[in-house]
Amino acid sequence: MNIAIFGTGVVGRMLASKCSELGHGVAIGTRDIQSSHGSEDLKQFLAGHSEISLRSFPDAAKFGELAINAVSGANSIAALKMAGADNLRGKVLIDISNPLDFSAGMPPTLSICNTFSLGEEIQSTFPETKVVKTLNTMTAALMVYPSLLPGDHNVFINGNESSAKAEVVDLLQQFGWKAANILDLGDISASRGVEMYLPIWLRLYGSLETAVFNIHVVK
Repeated sequence: MNIAIFGTGVVGRMLASKCSELGHGVAIGTRDIQSSHGSEDLKQFLAGHSEISLRSFPDAAKFGELAINAVSGANSIAALKMAGADNLRGKVLIDISNPLDFSAGMPPTLSICNTFSLGEEIQSTFPETKVVKTLNTMTAALMVYPSLLPGDHNVFINGNESSAKAEVVDLLQQFGWKAANILDLGDISASRGVEMYLPIWLRLYGSLETAVFNIHVVK
């Protein structure tokens, strides 16, 4: 499968590397190819992954049979608009972004919460795209290498289309997630809850002094 990953940062590169390792065709989408090529981290990454292409947002969106939004929450809507609604129409879009607002410094606040979410905003802006929210509640390495953390722990998933969620569950299992540890929270409005978890995640990060931690739901 060809996968478009929007975002050239740590999360985007981690996902791109893992998807390529699994045998998928991968294109990383960026706003400005020339500026992105000036990034030393990205240059080193692409030099070690010649099979991964760097493309403009719209070219990456055309390439991908499935897309992943790994752009920062503040820039997600603009980036996806650049990718183009026509290029995303009918496709599954995995959204891992969070609406973090750093304008007042650390810790960040949420720019959207309570009665709406970034996941819902993306879905309403692109009604013909199948948005599935997942992987936003953990650090990048755990997203694609859940075995880094011993024992059982959970990844959440939500979206309006059951067929789209099934496709994403399949990819999560390719990443190494056990079926029993993938918890479906319902439709896209469940993004409110998983996005509002981020303030707790940030406090835990500060307290534990490591980002390699996660939730295990017990009942």
